[in-house]
Formats: sequence, C-alpha cells, structure tokens
Amino acid sequence: MSILFLTLASFSSWFISTLAGGGTPLILIPLIGYFLGSTAVPPVLTIVMLCGHPQRLFLYWDKVNWQLMWWYLPGAIIGAILGALVYTKTQIEWLPILLALFLITSTMSYSIKGDQPTFQVRPWYFLPSGLIFAFFSGLIGSTGPMLNPLYLNYGLVKEEMIATKSAHLLVVHLVKIITYACLGVLNFHYLEYGLLMGIAAFPGNWIGQKALKRVSEQRFRQLVVGFVLLSSILILWEQRQFFWFG
Repeated sequence: MSILFLTLASFSSWFISTLAGGGTPLILIPLIGYFLGSTAVPPVLTIVMLCGHPQRLFLYWDKVNWQLMWWYLPGAIIGAILGALVYTKTQIEWLPILLALFLITSTMSYSIKGDQPTFQVRPWYFLPSGLIFAFFSGLIGSTGPMLNPLYLNYGLVKEEMIATKSAHLLVVHLVKIITYACLGVLNFHYLEYGLLMGIAAFPGNWIGQKALKRVSEQRFRQLVVGFVLLSSILILWEQRQFFWFG
C-alpha cells in the first residue's frame, strides 16, 4: 500500500513541479520519511531525482543554458560529495529551519507581482551557489527551490528554467548517489522504492510539459515565487517542534 501511495505522490509532484519551477522534494520528503523513516529520505529521494531529471533534460534539451552549467558544475560536484559525507556522520536537524528562513528572504527579491527582479545575477554567482546548494542537498536530501530566485533574477523562465535546473540537479544527484553507494548507505530496499517512484515521474513530466505551454511567462514567475514562499512556510511547520510553541 505504501509503494502505491508513494508512486502516485511522485507522479503528482513531478507534474506540479513543472508548473511551479520545482517542488518535487517538498511533496516527497515528508511522505518518504513517514513510510520509510527519516534516514531513507536522502538516498530514496536521490534515486527518484535521478529518474525524473534525465527525462526532463531530454524534453527540454534545446533550452538548457550551458554557460550557467559550466559555472555551476565545479561547485556542485564538491558540495554534493561533502554533503553526502557529512550525512553519513551526523544529521543537523536545525538546518531545514535555516533553509526556510533563507527562502522567505529570497522571495523579497521580487516584487509582489513576482515579475520584476530587484538585483542582477551574473553567471559566476552559480559557482558558490551550486556548492552551497549541493552540500545542503547531500545533507538533508534536497533543498527544494533554494536556487529558484537566482534563476529568475538571471532571466530564466518556463522551459529555460526547467531545462537548466534539471541539468544542474542531475549532476548533483548523480554525485550524491555514487557517494552514498561508496559509503554503504544505499541498500536494495531504498533502491526498489526509489526506482518505482522514479518511473512515475515519466508521465508526470510529460503531462506537465503539455500544461506548461499554456502558462504565460508572468504567470510562471508568479507561481515560482509563490511556491518558494509556500515551501518555506511548510518547512517551518514541519520543524515546529524546535520552537517554543512546538
């Protein structure tokens, strides 16, 4: 029963994340944690991402911004290895709270309408950002839409953002899964769940691509900014036990 529920959730999350510029992990992390345990989240989610992002990359290949890819690559590889290594040694439980606060702050870089960036992003920004993003991703499974404000402020929207982000994330998750395997935290049980959930990403991505064509650039920006804010609120809610009112 759990695998059926997780598979349906994976399909839905990939469809939604196409229209919102990301968010698959936000939906899947609490569900994987509930059914399989918190320690299963990083490896299982990484397998799911490794199934879904190559298909997205295939669907939007001609929209990838390769200049950003070459800036992003070095930092992402180093960060993913370091994050996966730290994950095997310890778990920093307050890290999601820091991430949520960062996401809330990042939404302030856009106007209320979500269509006017307030600062210019240069290509080299993706070198340190990729390192930080990949490190946190290796540590807690995923950092959600952490880099979405950078993509938007750089000027990427719709297919360009989906394509470039998928290329970036594919590198991160590939390095992570190799590191997890080498460190012995990847087992057959995790692999089975990850692959079945990953297969469900295929129809979600395909239907999402059809729906994305009907969304305007301005509406896409608004959806991305809104989802970033929603993500941060949900993360804080999940970590409410760390606050005095938890």
